[in-house]
Amino acid sequence: MINPLGRLLDENNYIVSDGAMATELEKRGVDTNSALWSAEALIKNPEAVIAVHRSYFEAGAAIATTDSYQATPQAFVEAGFTKAQGAQFITQSVQLAQAARDEYLANLPREERLAKGGALLIAGSVGPYGAYLADGSEYRGDYTLTDAQYRDFHRERMQLLADAGVDLFAFETMPNAAEVKALCGLLTDEFPGMTAWLSFSVGASSTALCDGTPLDAVATMANDCDQITAVGINCTAEENVTATLHTLTPLTAKPIIVYPNNGDIYNPIDKSWQANPNARSFAALAPEWRAAGASIIGGCCRSTPADIAGMATALAAQN
Repeated sequence: MINPLGRLLDENNYIVSDGAMATELEKRGVDTNSALWSAEALIKNPEAVIAVHRSYFEAGAAIATTDSYQATPQAFVEAGFTKAQGAQFITQSVQLAQAARDEYLANLPREERLAKGGALLIAGSVGPYGAYLADGSEYRGDYTLTDAQYRDFHRERMQLLADAGVDLFAFETMPNAAEVKALCGLLTDEFPGMTAWLSFSVGASSTALCDGTPLDAVATMANDCDQITAVGINCTAEENVTATLHTLTPLTAKPIIVYPNNGDIYNPIDKSWQANPNARSFAALAPEWRAAGASIIGGCCRSTPADIAGMATALAAQN
């Protein structure tokens, strides 16, 4: 089993990840207001997906997260596509990230290109069952499936992402402990050569998943799975991060990943955002998160390449 995150962290004491996909797609004219969310671009404007990935590499990110968070075989079938078409869209999410990486590297001076050639990772986004429901359930975790049903839901997308060549999986915005357990089991039983980071969805509480499960319980699941190579939180308000790190960091010896929203306030019912005039910048917060234990840091909803660039500069100044 190869551990791409571990390799990068051996070479650098922190990693900068990317930021929001949907926010940048909307700036490029892609309508994401559907059950497929940012995956609409895989159908309507794949070139925009390449452009977004490339913009994050240019901003200093070492990880591109595929546009597959809400791209599930089930969702594509419900949107009117065949199963084969849905599979192609998921495969394409990887190919577009790879193309962006290739384009970015091709424009670098030779020495820099050689130095970075093996240091830019593609993480295959695996969103929770709640994202497929497209009703804000990833912020509540109030759904119940059996272990077998969770595995059946996630298996095909994970296989497609692995076959297309992702470096690792990103199990992200996970609000439900039973789903976390099923994903760890599926990874171990059926994808023995792959690794993943596991990123939880937490609410205002810094001590529990959105479904109420204490973080120590799900951290134990991650600790018991050798193929989970980083643990953390994402898609939460930026003001929740430091307190959650103080809870999570003592619970695991694995690297900690954080990538919160930009501080704006999300309404999952009407899928709207309200600007937060008091939000602090990623450049100001990233060193604080680093000091609190995070070693892989990026942004989630509403974050931009400028945010990632500011964060990369701030972290480099501390290094």
